Amino acid sequence: MRLYLLIIIFMSFNMTFGQSIEKNTPPDNTQIPYKSTMTPDRVVLTFGSDAEKDRTVTWRTQPLSDLQYLELAEQDGSFDFYKDSKRLEASKQLFVSLQQDSSYFHTVKLIALEPGKVYSYRVGGGAYWSPWYDFKIEKPKKSFKFIYLGDAQNDLYTLWSRVVHQAYEKASDAAMILHVGDLINHSQNDYEWAEWFDAASPMIHRIPQVIVPGNHEYIKDENEQKVALTPLWNAHFNFPTNGPKSNPNQAYFLDYDHCRLIMLNSNEAIEEQANWLENILKSNKKKWLIVMFHHPVISGASGRINEGVMKTWKPLLDQYGVDLVLQGHDHVYGRGNQVNSGLNLWDENSGTVYVVSVAGRKMYPLESHPWMDRKAENLQTFQVINVEEDKIYYEAFKTNGELFDAFEISKTHEGLKEFIDKNPTDETQK
Repeated sequence: MRLYLLIIIFMSFNMTFGQSIEKNTPPDNTQIPYKSTMTPDRVVLTFGSDAEKDRTVTWRTQPLSDLQYLELAEQDGSFDFYKDSKRLEASKQLFVSLQQDSSYFHTVKLIALEPGKVYSYRVGGGAYWSPWYDFKIEKPKKSFKFIYLGDAQNDLYTLWSRVVHQAYEKASDAAMILHVGDLINHSQNDYEWAEWFDAASPMIHRIPQVIVPGNHEYIKDENEQKVALTPLWNAHFNFPTNGPKSNPNQAYFLDYDHCRLIMLNSNEAIEEQANWLENILKSNKKKWLIVMFHHPVISGASGRINEGVMKTWKPLLDQYGVDLVLQGHDHVYGRGNQVNSGLNLWDENSGTVYVVSVAGRKMYPLESHPWMDRKAENLQTFQVINVEEDKIYYEAFKTNGELFDAFEISKTHEGLKEFIDKNPTDETQK
């Protein structure tokens, strides 16, 4: 009865808002399986409330599966490490797709893990289990690196996967991987989500994923207007619960080592998030501030304006001296630290470095906005960012492994900053 009622509610929701069934239907010729089975899939590792000690694991199975568990063991190098594992029962939630395929999504929160140790885990129940996956809880050491990926969106299985694998090969020791939204093209197309999870393996099992919603994570009406975040978002992902009440599981922050990373949802509730953002910026005691959201403060592509972000969030980013802002949406590459909004309402030249990048195959025409000191169109990139005690070192790589862009932000103990361009060439590429 419960499953039947949820199906009716879900179908009614989509019919009411005119959600396109056609765009969210898997293709006739699928390359990979996408329906849930007894064997766990879509296993993803994220941060818990304490980014340095807590982790959360989420996965999917058929509703008829046995009770689901996570088994956790310390990795000591022995062949039978798993014999001393402990078993934790998972919570679950039901999801029903537009095609009425039903799945359970399961979650286990791992609390107060010990820094310096490597852990192994697997998920499942009965006769059906995932492989064992390893992850490490690093000790604070005033130095860590992370991967930053722009929009994925299209050709996930065939082409975006190349970027992911090269990023993982370049920085397999990354502390986290940041995705700036638009993971998929159609928010309720379960096959597109299957491609994203397949292409992102194995890094999503071993390295915590940090993600914000893009516009393509939203259900849209017949006029292509956003009406609600896809229910697959909360099914797939569990992020820290320290964000604003207006956007739970979409906006949040991480205190990691000597850096505060703030994630925002630039699709909605801009002013509500601004109040929360100011409090988080004001209370910061970390040396470095990095902010990520989907829609750029100033576009890098032609004919795209994001006034809400520009007028509401940029003054706060300036006022509190944010060091680095990571963005997507525009499907071009742009980078600069003199971002002038033209509104003349505050100090326009805060020195904050803004970046727009795209990891997927879809591209837009480049607009030569003055703020971009480095720019490119028709270029897939991945970024590796090292955060050290006195500097941030940023590198953007092409899909052939060639370095395309690099810069350094240094900061003294007194908070004085210096930007150093480390471009591999003086030529601006388009």
